[in-house]
Amino acid sequence: MGWTPYQRFLAVMMVVTGSINTLATKWADTSSSKGVDGTVRKFDHPFLQAVGMFLGEFTCLLTFKLIFCLYQRKQKPEEEYPVTISGNQKFNPFIFLLPALCDMTGTSIMYIGLNLTYASSFQMLRGAVIVFTGLLSVAFLRRVIKRYEWLGILIIIVGLVLVGLSDMIKPDGSQEYSQNSKISGDLLIVIAQIITATQMVVEEKFVNKNNVPPLQAVGWEGFFGFIILSILLVPMYYIPVGKNFFHNPKGNLEDAIDGFYQIANSWQVCLGVCGTVISIAFFNFAGISVTKEISATTRMVLDSIRTLVVWICGMLLFHEKFGWLQLVGFLILLVGMCLYNDIYIRQFWNKLTRRGTSDELDPLLNTENGSINAEK
Repeated sequence: MGWTPYQRFLAVMMVVTGSINTLATKWADTSSSKGVDGTVRKFDHPFLQAVGMFLGEFTCLLTFKLIFCLYQRKQKPEEEYPVTISGNQKFNPFIFLLPALCDMTGTSIMYIGLNLTYASSFQMLRGAVIVFTGLLSVAFLRRVIKRYEWLGILIIIVGLVLVGLSDMIKPDGSQEYSQNSKISGDLLIVIAQIITATQMVVEEKFVNKNNVPPLQAVGWEGFFGFIILSILLVPMYYIPVGKNFFHNPKGNLEDAIDGFYQIANSWQVCLGVCGTVISIAFFNFAGISVTKEISATTRMVLDSIRTLVVWICGMLLFHEKFGWLQLVGFLILLVGMCLYNDIYIRQFWNKLTRRGTSDELDPLLNTENGSINAEK
């Protein structure tokens, strides 16, 4: 059965808003504006941008409340509620505090990394979250990973290495990023995926069992992240780190006042920041809806399309140069992700080798002795 018009709309929304989210953040990073000291400089405020992202996520909670109230006023039975707002309402909101702290830390580090490297590399290297989620789920959730999943993880690692190497040898069309900048940015993005993977493991262990409505869950994490990081902007203003890493007037960890001046003085910067806030809200809604209305598999495929869109737009908008090694790395990443998530590859292999619906990939991956058959 084909997709309904609503499902097609959700798929397009997810790809478009997800792409806009990364591109809008990078657009702000590459735009220049007059700061609080009257100097024109590039917008270098990753923590302030992270606050904007959490503000966008927080709007999901407001959207949930609005939709929920509308359905209650219509006196609709809970069975007729859309999947984005259906679920348990009796839970302690503070179960989202720890995931929000992980999200806050990971997002801030990723935005610092994005400021130092290419938008396409940022999007591709986020695939490292699968590697770390798999390893942490084994360590803390006692999950047994199948051998084809281990193979998928190894293939993803190879793809990540190739993407990183591509950054090192790819000529920079804008001469904006030094080798040290690209290496630092790529490493920060990968490190951030460890924290994001920790967030996913924490959510699986403590949050998922409460069956919280998806839109409400995103909203609560956005609420805690927005409040906590907004408060932290105050001490960050007084922490000196020098001007080699963060290029604000006083060389502090974050200068939110300078950031607001730059937003007010440049429509390009303002457009990028507002685009981040608005797009993340719609992207979360669309992503959750795609998972519930279609499948998690479809969401992963659409996220790969999103990576391609970001890559193409990066070459058009941000002077990125095309690199064959990056293309190979991306394709290998895609194969590893599909294998880990059990999408297409095993089924194709089984048909190719006429092995029917066997749960194993091939004798090299799973033998008669010691094969791993536990489900996820």
